[in-house]
Amino acid sequence: MARIIVVGGGVVGLCSSLLLAGDGHDVTVLERDPAPPPDPHEAWENWERRGVNQFRLLHYFAPRFRNIIETNLPDVAAAFEAAGALRTNPLREAPAEATGGYRESDAQYEALTARRPVAEAAVASVAARHDQLDVRRGVAVVGLLTSEPRNGIPNVVGVRTDAGDELYADVVIDCAGRRSTLPKWLTEIGAPAPEEKVADSGFVYYGRHFKSADGSVPFAFGPLLMDYGTISTLTLPADNGTWGLGITASASDKAMRRLKDVDAWERVIQAVPLVAHWLEGEPLDENVLVMAKIEDRHRSFVIDDRPLATGVLALADSWACTNPSLGRGISIGMIHALALRELLHNPPGDPVELARAWDVATTATVEPYFAGTMNYDESRLAQVEAEINGIEFEPNDEYEVTRALLVAAGKDPEMLRAYIDLAAVMAPPSEVLERPDVRARALELGGGWRDEPLPGPTRDELVAIVK
Repeated sequence: MARIIVVGGGVVGLCSSLLLAGDGHDVTVLERDPAPPPDPHEAWENWERRGVNQFRLLHYFAPRFRNIIETNLPDVAAAFEAAGALRTNPLREAPAEATGGYRESDAQYEALTARRPVAEAAVASVAARHDQLDVRRGVAVVGLLTSEPRNGIPNVVGVRTDAGDELYADVVIDCAGRRSTLPKWLTEIGAPAPEEKVADSGFVYYGRHFKSADGSVPFAFGPLLMDYGTISTLTLPADNGTWGLGITASASDKAMRRLKDVDAWERVIQAVPLVAHWLEGEPLDENVLVMAKIEDRHRSFVIDDRPLATGVLALADSWACTNPSLGRGISIGMIHALALRELLHNPPGDPVELARAWDVATTATVEPYFAGTMNYDESRLAQVEAEINGIEFEPNDEYEVTRALLVAAGKDPEMLRAYIDLAAVMAPPSEVLERPDVRARALELGGGWRDEPLPGPTRDELVAIVK
């Protein structure tokens, strides 16, 4: 079994480390934030993670995440339950006339979700008890250690910390998330920088959290993410009778920047009939929390079949990250983590082949989810910009079918399940939308999606509301 260093102790970093430790590896997690995780029930009030800019913003753990942890990390699922995480399933909770009745197979769509601090504290409580897992907090990695190159390729054998310590490993896993500085570390050891595609996602989030008096959460009259012209709403149930309520808008939409004002934000929510009742709770945030300048980023670490370096592998958001409004990030990260465990269970003996194998595994398992998410984000932003500017929007084929499927989901139980396959991260868009029965039926029932908007303010009304 291998000695493994994991850089980054967030949800995916800790869950990945638990998967690897459970497979017999000796795993050390290095997390730069020094604050120890509190009891999950105290995490919301008492824990700050300066290294995670979205730590206190809206979060949702999609059903695919619950499927993975219940199957592979049952102690983590139990810790979520003990922390008060919410079990929710749209096919169990929606009217039978919409779902065609609950089926045994619909159990796969059950989510187990919580606010980010609560969820991460729950995972950390499990990690702290594992004999083959050493979590060190307040340890920042500042560079990589190398040995003799392999075929002219730098070979990583460990990391250097800000305290000057040198820690050695057979494999270094970078799971430092959106703020990963792996490209800098690679160039410092003489490796080429990865091929990197980076762009501002173009969206801004305006969110708040609420809590009910009786432990319930508001009823959802539609999907968690709903589009209303040039804005979208997020209604995210969470733990212990809490929920997140948010609005997303284009970063270039100057009129919507007033949404950072609590009164303007509340007026907009009140103007949207399907979500106005989500305001009926005790606010947990005094102000509107804003998240902007969110990067879409993709990194390639094998170019023309030649790894940039060996001995170091990028995982989850350190490899690729997108606008988080679709709630896919942590589930995609866990799919990636399962692929990593599978690869390291019986890895190639040659470090060069290991790097190549990881690139192949990444392309096969998570690249389709990234590509589908990017297409949706770019298309949705183009749709918003077109409406702001009063011009016609011409979507590409995948987005056209996706929008049609969303409308068809309200008319046909099979289309509803196909749509939830997308939203729950059960299958990538490229797979779901190309199913012959899905594509044809979606276009038949939802091809007029432009003429079937959700009830809400027009663009002119919206601008007037936020003034």
